[in-house]
Amino acid sequence: MATTTDVHKLLLDGAWIETGDSVDVRSPYSGDVVGRVAKAGAGEARQAVDAAARVLDSPLPAHERAAILDRVADLLRERHEDMARTISAEAGKPIRTARVEASRAVSTYTFAAVEARKLAGDVVPMAASEAGEGKIAFTLRRPIGVVGAISPFNFPCNLVAHKLAPALAAGCPVVLKPASQTPLSALLLAELEQEAGLPAGWLNVLVGPSGEIGDVLVEDERVRMITFTGSSGVGWGIAERAAKKRVRLELGNSTPVVVAADADLDLAASKLAANAFSFAGQSCISVQRIYVERPALDGFLERFLRKVEALVVGDPADDATDVGPVIDEDSRTRVASWVEEAEAAGATLLAGSAGADPLGPIVLGEAPETARVVCDEVFGPVCVVNAVDSLPEAYERANATEFGLQAGIFTASISTALAAAEALEFGGVTVNEAPTFRADQMPYGGIKGSGNTKEGPAYTIREMTEERLVVLQA
Repeated sequence: MATTTDVHKLLLDGAWIETGDSVDVRSPYSGDVVGRVAKAGAGEARQAVDAAARVLDSPLPAHERAAILDRVADLLRERHEDMARTISAEAGKPIRTARVEASRAVSTYTFAAVEARKLAGDVVPMAASEAGEGKIAFTLRRPIGVVGAISPFNFPCNLVAHKLAPALAAGCPVVLKPASQTPLSALLLAELEQEAGLPAGWLNVLVGPSGEIGDVLVEDERVRMITFTGSSGVGWGIAERAAKKRVRLELGNSTPVVVAADADLDLAASKLAANAFSFAGQSCISVQRIYVERPALDGFLERFLRKVEALVVGDPADDATDVGPVIDEDSRTRVASWVEEAEAAGATLLAGSAGADPLGPIVLGEAPETARVVCDEVFGPVCVVNAVDSLPEAYERANATEFGLQAGIFTASISTALAAAEALEFGGVTVNEAPTFRADQMPYGGIKGSGNTKEGPAYTIREMTEERLVVLQA
């Protein structure tokens, strides 16, 4: 990683450029500048779209795209610790968690390489109808075109990988705008893609004001698809403005978990304590709401609070740290105010304090369903534990949200697990596992206000291609 006196250049049409202005990247833990990055605007964004559109005239064969993806995965393995340290420094992510993210990015590129090699259409059974007799038909998967990618701060490497790797596998050039708080990981990933042999123009990385760069991506008709991960308001706003584009959104959640009376309470407490507060709760599938059947409440709380109190809050660069800082002071202030609102509305503070600095794990009991810590996405180290008198009540309360990304249940009964999978209105349901779980090859995405897509290379690649029918007279 460059020293803080250096300015990280931006990637535009295969060249690393300066712009005469820069953005400071600060550690969320110390406030120190950990990097400076050249700042782009609308002019650079238009140049990037020009470059990306131009390479569509010189497509890369699938085997070449796959080979590049494989080489990126190999380079990520070699630079694993560099990437993890970069993630930790700019995002405040505990280093052990950052190492997991760097490893997952290797998987994302590896799976994308596999999908690039087998990307194909379908055979259509034409003889199944009289009209199709004597004809043969099949489909081709063609790249949709230029992809505008906008990524968030919380997974600055792997969520970028989930946009870049499938795009290359599908044959689509990309203009990437990473979060200005955490652009260093994306720029390191871009360096590795170049080192792996990606030709000029296929990837362009710009850091700067969302309004300027995002407006170009939304308004330029050559950008055929926008893939966005971030807040619901911004995401759905893009979808409204870009009605003629394919806009794929992976947005927020207020993640619920049901703990049935027959659950393994030790397992549930361990999984949920770790996954409510990992990276200070700054994940869209961070455990936020726990609904416990009343007979299990005391036993669960005793175990859960003991696990929470054992979590180490501190310097994200320290291997002992479990919980680092929230991304910035504005976020800390917002989260604290939501906790105080919930307490004023009748919630009981079971662990932590809204006045702590840094903000550590906070557990609230019996928070009203109308409290923002329940019905909105906290995106901070806050978890609510509420008792329920039945599983149907738990499902009803879990579903009483505009969001629908992932949910979970802990139970010893397979029939209860299957009933929960039917009842919980979410894109994914985990059983005896925190809904924070994600493997990078699985279909991941939400319903309702949580988005309109499925990530995972095999699924994203289909989103980034268009189907073309070919009919032949036999």
